[in-house]
Amino acid sequence: METTPSGTSVGVDDPYEHVERCDHLTDDGRCHFAVEHRERDPAFARERETDAFRCPVGSEDWEWCDCPHFRACNTHRACVRCGLEAARMAHSAERPLLETHHLSYANRETEEDAQPPAHEITVTLCRWCHARVHDSWARIDDDASPPKAAIAAREARRTRERAEFEFRSAAERRRE
Repeated sequence: METTPSGTSVGVDDPYEHVERCDHLTDDGRCHFAVEHRERDPAFARERETDAFRCPVGSEDWEWCDCPHFRACNTHRACVRCGLEAARMAHSAERPLLETHHLSYANRETEEDAQPPAHEITVTLCRWCHARVHDSWARIDDDASPPKAAIAAREARRTRERAEFEFRSAAERRRE
């Protein structure tokens, strides 16, 4: 199983199995990286330009892992493991229910490091599943239900949110 730089589990054998699409891929199949960041890799941008900026994964026999600028940062509003949905409170310093979990980390390649750069791949996990994945052999694709503590925390936030939306007349507010 893949591990973090500190050696804890990330919960998957192959991070690329959990990728929906590259963050740089536009809806029309073009590589946004080659258009917007051409100064970071001019050779890559020129190569993409000759192919009308089409994504190399879609236009050739490339896989996500072959692209030097691949990145997939998932922004789901629910835990990919147990399905717990987000419930954020505006103007609150409370810890969020959902957290970003790295399946793969982008390397900072140095001249003495011969390894190719890894890609940043993230998914969304509730903080309870996040802890289970890092602290044990729990996997991202386990069939899991939201923990009771997670459900209670989400419902407490929803109750406070509903209370904020209740209508109170000006007279009621003035009496208070």
